[in-house]
Amino acid sequence: MDRLWLAVVVGVLQGVFEWLPVSSEGNIAIYLTAVEGLPPSAATEFALFLHAGTAMAATAYYRDEIAGLLRRLPEWRPSAPSATPEVTFLGVATLASGVVGIAAYATLEELFPVLAGGAFIVLIGVLLVATGLLQRLADARLGSREEPTLSDAVLVGVLQGLAILPGVSRSGTTVSALILRGYDAEASFRLSFLLSIPAAAGAGLLVLADGVPTLSPTAAAVAVAVSAVVGYLTIDALLRVVERVAFWAVCLGLGTLAVVGGLLTAL
Repeated sequence: MDRLWLAVVVGVLQGVFEWLPVSSEGNIAIYLTAVEGLPPSAATEFALFLHAGTAMAATAYYRDEIAGLLRRLPEWRPSAPSATPEVTFLGVATLASGVVGIAAYATLEELFPVLAGGAFIVLIGVLLVATGLLQRLADARLGSREEPTLSDAVLVGVLQGLAILPGVSRSGTTVSALILRGYDAEASFRLSFLLSIPAAAGAGLLVLADGVPTLSPTAAAVAVAVSAVVGYLTIDALLRVVERVAFWAVCLGLGTLAVVGGLLTAL
């Protein structure tokens, strides 16, 4: 894939969709499969690779919070992890998401040969619907917890690892899980997006290890750069939008359309 215009288009889509709980990977993979004709494996790898750009954007946006966490890192002690709860949460959740994410990615690669065209789009649609239902369950829940626990870290890390599957929204599932665990929306979004930085960078590196076969080096650089710039410029506004819009319904709608479209394609 050497078309630079396409790299720009998907970079913009990633820079916007990453902050919305609608699965940027799933929607970009649908576009690349249904419109550009890429096979499911190539579409998924390309969509995952773009997370490297939005990881840069999130790092820049949360630079003060990251600096504060790094200053607290020397205070962390294995014997007293609760003394630095956020450091412990981010470390344990990142480890859990890495283990689960690698296993999920390996499983997905095994399934690609049987996920031709329509079946792949149907799978994404089903996972989008599941994401929407989880968000609906968490909708309007009120909480006041502030310090995450070890069990929170494991739960959220596992869910984030599963978000490597196209159609599972990383932010939608992790934020919903934190809300259901008793955190308010603001704290849930903050923890979720801080956690997204190592996960997004890891997803990009995981695909890069396979050589990103669908991209020329120039197109890869352009796509990542565009997603980073657009992501940084849109994150603040879009996070405010997420607090006001019922994205669980958006997920259900997109998922239903994907299922119907995938079934029609398969017929």
